[in-house]
Formats: sequence, structure tokens, C-alpha cells
Amino acid sequence: MGFFDKFKSQRDIAKEEIVEVPWQVLGRLEQLDTIVDESKSKPVAIFKHSTRCGVSRGVLKTFEKNYSLSKDQLSLYFLDLLANRDISNEIAARFKVHHESPQIIVIKNGAVVHHDSHNGIQASDLERYV
Repeated sequence: MGFFDKFKSQRDIAKEEIVEVPWQVLGRLEQLDTIVDESKSKPVAIFKHSTRCGVSRGVLKTFEKNYSLSKDQLSLYFLDLLANRDISNEIAARFKVHHESPQIIVIKNGAVVHHDSHNGIQASDLERYV
């Protein structure tokens, strides 16, 4: 700790601790084919988020705070449900996972290996799939 560190606000300290989450936006149906292919070389997670839901916002914030994997370990896609309901419906049909919000779906070798929703979503759970 340097001399000037004692003058930092709690907000400044918190900003320094934030790890940038390597989100990729999922905004086109065609990306689902890419995700399946990509999952054959490393796991892929899709985070389905409702921008109007307080629970979803809280889960997302906690997830981002606790996320520690690099983009080389796992590809992480973010789906805005309100803007992309068609993609969410296709995810449910293609991967046979009932739609929920918020929801995380982990795909490895083209198949779902984990999914959870609401407060069951834990960033640390993803570590077992890398």
C-alpha cells in the first residue's frame, strides 16, 4: 500500500477490483451454429438476461462480480431477452432447456452440460467445465 492509497475512496478501490467480463453479444440466430462449433474446442456459456427485471439485474451483477475465467477458458455470450426473444425460443428448442430468466446454459461438445436460473446462477459453477 502506497502513501496515496489511504486517500482513495471506497469507490476508487472497488473500481480497481473489477475484472472485465469478456462478454460477446448474442444477437443473431446464426450465432447458435457458431456456438455449437465453438463448444467442441472449449465450453460456451449463454447468459439470458431480462433488462426490465430487477432479479435478473441483481443476478447479473453478482455473476459479473464473481466471474474469474478468461476468454481462452470459456466463451461467454450475453443474450438480451427483450431484444432477442426469437433467439431465446430457438435456444430452448435446440438445446431442450425450458426458458427461464435470468438463465445460464453451458454447452460443451455441442450439448448442454449445465443450466440454472435465478439465484442458482453462480459464476464459480462454470469452473468445473473448463
